[in-house]
Amino acid sequence: MTSNAVAGPNDALRAVRIGLRMSQDDLAKALRRVGDELREPNDASKRLVQRWESGVSRSPRPLYARALEYLTGRTIEELGFTLPVPMARVHNDGAGGHDMEPEGLTGTHGVGPAVPGPQMKTQSAGRSYAGVWLSRYEYFSSGRESAHEGKHYVILVQHGNRITGRSLPGASSNDNSPLTLDLTLDQNVITGSWTEQTASNGYYQGARYHGALQLLAEPTGRRLAGKWVGFGKDFDVNTGPWELRLMDTSTSKATLEQYSRIPE
Repeated sequence: MTSNAVAGPNDALRAVRIGLRMSQDDLAKALRRVGDELREPNDASKRLVQRWESGVSRSPRPLYARALEYLTGRTIEELGFTLPVPMARVHNDGAGGHDMEPEGLTGTHGVGPAVPGPQMKTQSAGRSYAGVWLSRYEYFSSGRESAHEGKHYVILVQHGNRITGRSLPGASSNDNSPLTLDLTLDQNVITGSWTEQTASNGYYQGARYHGALQLLAEPTGRRLAGKWVGFGKDFDVNTGPWELRLMDTSTSKATLEQYSRIPE
């Protein structure tokens, strides 16, 4: 699966943080705590988290990367970061630590994220799909010879025409199988990819599945419906219906706590 990190804000990290019901300061404190547990003390700060989420820093130092992966249970690429590349510049994060910023991902003056192009500006003026959604898809299990459905409460974060989705903690009907969505909006057509990491103690024993997804947004903007496609364990191509229904436009801690549960 390709990385979802591109020039601009890191919506993947922001979605994961919001899903964990953490403020930027909460995340920084948790990273420092994890660093102590891993015997790799770090100086994570709110300002550093802001730099990551704004896209100013795209490649965290290894000790931060390990702390992020340990804390969230996701790879650094799934958190929207790129791997360190040669010719990277070192910047002070303002709290005694440093972070890596690859060449070519800054604006014209070498400071801050790249400026969005005209298309992103145009799309950002359209409808927002940010909020908590109920995701539901159907699939056929060849091993069980029966049809099944997967449900997740997911949080969608939108920046311009990019939409990033992450399932909330404990909000999966499939034995706690985290779901990731990386989508692009074009008018009322939403296209992108999905990834689901199944539970190690579940039926699929920790298998990781991914594929493509295309949805149409209804005029009300409260329902997205379409089809998914992906490979099965025998390398056959499978497909089925997928829909998302808007539950709440709020992403407050109280709302996220309400939906951090298995969908009915």
